[in-house]
Amino acid sequence: MPVCYIFGSGEYGVQWPRMGQGDLIIAADGGYAQLEVRGVIPHLLVGDFDSLGYVPAHPHIVRHPAAKDDTDTALAIREGWARGLREFHIYGGMGGRLDHTLANLQLLVGLAQQGGAGFLVGEQAVATALTAGALRFPAGYQGTLSVFAAGGPAEGVTLTGLRYPLREGRLTGGVPLGVSNEFLGAPAGITVEEGTVLALWQPQPELPLPEHHPKGM
Repeated sequence: MPVCYIFGSGEYGVQWPRMGQGDLIIAADGGYAQLEVRGVIPHLLVGDFDSLGYVPAHPHIVRHPAAKDDTDTALAIREGWARGLREFHIYGGMGGRLDHTLANLQLLVGLAQQGGAGFLVGEQAVATALTAGALRFPAGYQGTLSVFAAGGPAEGVTLTGLRYPLREGRLTGGVPLGVSNEFLGAPAGITVEEGTVLALWQPQPELPLPEHHPKGM
């Protein structure tokens, strides 16, 4: 399935996507500068362009006023969703202002609750949200994995292939039970029966991102 790649103006790590011909590339405001440095021409530019400081000469621009309710990343997701994309990989959406990072984590939750899948790829962490389904990590992952309830309690949470397994547990927003688990190098997974979780782990540039499997598949 095609992926919508969104590039923001936050921090970038060594992990850079391998974009396919059918994927949609969107620059969210200052993310255009990151693409320009790498010689990548986006299909679409979105935002108020206060971070970039100018409006590029590009044939496909969706410009918004600076006084708006949505962030530039949220507007970019909306454009991708309207074009039929349901998987979103967001780069440059972490670091800098903490409130923007938190806003982007909330966008992951919103995507998951609508039946989509989003990944927020930063310099020190990668994050995704999962609603009533499974997340499958391939073999080879190392480092820590933290899982948090998002938007209410998460029921029937099962963690496999990790140092500290969990079977049909309950995660709540007030107790960080799922923080700092560890990959063992084997295939690993997160399953949620009800509710939504946020999962964060360290970037693994040489490995593919985990696969989302909605409940029932």
